[in-house]
Amino acid sequence: MMTNTINHNLMLSSKQNQQPQTGQNILGKDDFLKILITQLQNQDPSNPMDDREFIAQMAQFSSLEQMTNMNEAIQKFVNVQSSQSLVQHSELIGKEVQWKREVELDEHRTRTEYADNTVKSVKRESDGTIRIELDNGRLINGDQLVKVTHAEQKVEKPSDDREEAGE
Repeated sequence: MMTNTINHNLMLSSKQNQQPQTGQNILGKDDFLKILITQLQNQDPSNPMDDREFIAQMAQFSSLEQMTNMNEAIQKFVNVQSSQSLVQHSELIGKEVQWKREVELDEHRTRTEYADNTVKSVKRESDGTIRIELDNGRLINGDQLVKVTHAEQKVEKPSDDREEAGE
């Protein structure tokens, strides 16, 4: 004779109005699994859930878990790329750059202007955008850069004391 028992460890908590773990108003993989377990616990014993339906729901759960893991991996990749971009742009500090900007002549026409400046610093904005600060205090985006060269260094020719002494 088969007895039906309920495993209380698998039951949903009494806090039904609890926010999902994701912090958004969407169901996560944990919520989906809780719903599936609740369905199994409360199914009609005379008319149990069809095996195919159960397998389909488990496949959906597996897909949801894979998408969640992929989303986390992509987010980590984006964060690493953003950090590397700042380091790459930091190589511009002290370099002479030529940059461009579009200037509106009137409502129908623009003109591209070019300017030369030295890069003073590089920073990442809160939205992840890399901004380049020039020696004149202006901030530009990396896509405005046209040319990068070594900054002109003024080298003074050392005086040769021997020539002055007549040697």
